[in-house]
Amino acid sequence: MSKQLYAVVNPATGELEQEYPAATDAAVDQALDAAANAYRQWSQETTLAERAEVLNAVAALHNERSGELARIAQREMGKPLEEAAAEVEFSASIYAYYAANAHKFLADEPVELLEGEGTAFVRRQPIGTLLGIMPWNYPYYQVARFAAPNLVLGNTIVLKPAPQCPESSAALQRIFADAGCPEGGYVNVYATNDQAADAIADPRVRGVSFTGSERAGAEVAEKAGRNLKKVVLELGGSDPFLVLSSADLEATAQAAVDTRFENAGQACNAGKRVIVAAELYDEFLDIFTKKVLATAGGLAPLSSVAAAERLEAQVQRAVDDGATLVCEGRREGAFFPPGVLTGVSPNSPSAAEELFGPVATVYRAESETEAVELANSTPYGLGSYVFTTDPEQAMRVADRIEAGMVFVNGVGLEGAELPFGGVKRSGFGRELGRAGIDEFANKKLIRTARA
Repeated sequence: MSKQLYAVVNPATGELEQEYPAATDAAVDQALDAAANAYRQWSQETTLAERAEVLNAVAALHNERSGELARIAQREMGKPLEEAAAEVEFSASIYAYYAANAHKFLADEPVELLEGEGTAFVRRQPIGTLLGIMPWNYPYYQVARFAAPNLVLGNTIVLKPAPQCPESSAALQRIFADAGCPEGGYVNVYATNDQAADAIADPRVRGVSFTGSERAGAEVAEKAGRNLKKVVLELGGSDPFLVLSSADLEATAQAAVDTRFENAGQACNAGKRVIVAAELYDEFLDIFTKKVLATAGGLAPLSSVAAAERLEAQVQRAVDDGATLVCEGRREGAFFPPGVLTGVSPNSPSAAEELFGPVATVYRAESETEAVELANSTPYGLGSYVFTTDPEQAMRVADRIEAGMVFVNGVGLEGAELPFGGVKRSGFGRELGRAGIDEFANKKLIRTARA
């Protein structure tokens, strides 16, 4: 059995600040038991209004403890305090959103009968205990997307955090307890990968939500499938950012920088591949490159030295395949200088990789058709961005892009009410919005004949 170490290693200094022992098999079993036992009370003996009240308290505690939570995220994965505080605030809004809207999402849905007398309707009910396997890059937001809709629905949660996020996950456990969530309603456990695999197979677990790498996601899906468990996967992304026309190229270039370099470039749905119409390419590239290089002074470290080394190797492979890299400086520990890659052949293996860090790839497209073909040329299909002054073109291109999300003429437009998820090797299922509460709901048909 692998011994997965939970530890806080400050990426800014490289120093090990705290280690936490992985859970024993007995502790994991106890966590599953607690959640399974709490499910009966949480789903059947509390009302929807009472569960919503707990979520509102969770939201309030996020805001109340924002400073503490932000400092933890900075220590664990290097996120700047301002960005970390914004993540906490967004997470709070997700809990509040489901508290306010669950009654609409869970209202009985009438079905119009084609023949016969009586009535029929669909009632959404919880299915049981869910296992959440979470990543490190958004330690509060990722949990909120999973936990908020499922707790208000009546499911209970066992959460396995990323190994480098033991403090943020413990802080969330305290928030749920202080908000009035019953013991076992939300359980944080420092499980190993092997223990998580066993938990997926455990009959006490009824569904699994995973956010992380494509490789690990495939393993989770395989294990869940063998055990007939519903699974939601949010995996990697190499999102295209199409610049087809612009009334303000400076603002469009800034939008490309904003989406690419949020969280030091460590966001699944960042605009990683910038695809520019030929007539705009030279001017855009000049503006964009200057803006990218200007970010160097304020960029945070990547989540770890290993992450920076991995990005360095990927960029070097692209250069070895004929690409040109423009950047200033070199990697120092977990710090990686922001850069721009051009001349990456669409046929190069590097073109299909996700670069998880502060490096953008820029392509030139001779036509709308070529731009869309480039956009769709990776195995991923999470998000995408289309910038154009032509509304008809925007809708035409949005229809043709193979992705779960398309954002037109804007970045940072995600919201608690908007479904989040992808297609192809970016995973399946949706989080947030109405879709997020439907994923682990039993949509029970109740058909009544006339008495």
